[in-house]
Amino acid sequence: MTEIEFRNLEDVEWRVDDGGDGTFAGYACRYGKKDSYGTTFHPGVFRKGTDKQDYALLFMHSPMSPIGTFRAEERSDHLWIEGRYDDTAAGRDARVMARSGSARELSVGFVRTDLPDWKKLYELGDEERAELLENIRSARLVEVSQITARMAAVPGSKLKTVRSALGDLYAEVDAPTLDEQATAAQEQQAAEERKMNERARRAAVLRLTTIGGA
Repeated sequence: MTEIEFRNLEDVEWRVDDGGDGTFAGYACRYGKKDSYGTTFHPGVFRKGTDKQDYALLFMHSPMSPIGTFRAEERSDHLWIEGRYDDTAAGRDARVMARSGSARELSVGFVRTDLPDWKKLYELGDEERAELLENIRSARLVEVSQITARMAAVPGSKLKTVRSALGDLYAEVDAPTLDEQATAAQEQQAAEERKMNERARRAAVLRLTTIGGA
């Protein structure tokens, strides 16, 4: 379970300065509210690693399109970010789009760290598995992106392959879906049963050979 996931944050509040310093601040994630993916972030979810770290503000989740930097702070019911746009053409354009409303939404990129190995997850009952999947209690923040208005990812979708960039923040991943995991587990079990049957057959042949030889 190492997929990078994204959540659109169109209803969060954040502000971009009216002056020329290029700063921004606001809520990156609210806790205790079910989102369009059917998941709920819980207080302290990003508590590991957010202190004194600079994160990249990206445009449309592209690691090749950084537009600024920010720092994140865990608060009682939300994740707070404060940062500054890069003094580049891309950074200045993103600031203009944020203020005009054409690209005013935020989307957070993260990796969940609160799930067991997929095999253990598959072995859980449906209700217990659903409770785990729908409640995000621990995650590693990767980045926050400014995205085009009303261009959120389809609810429930995940990025299966992520381009390697921004140092060790990104890695190519291809985690199997639950259906793929179930199929793999069934195939492995069938293979083990075939091996056991083959061993039993060989043992029976050996016994018959021994008796015949005697």
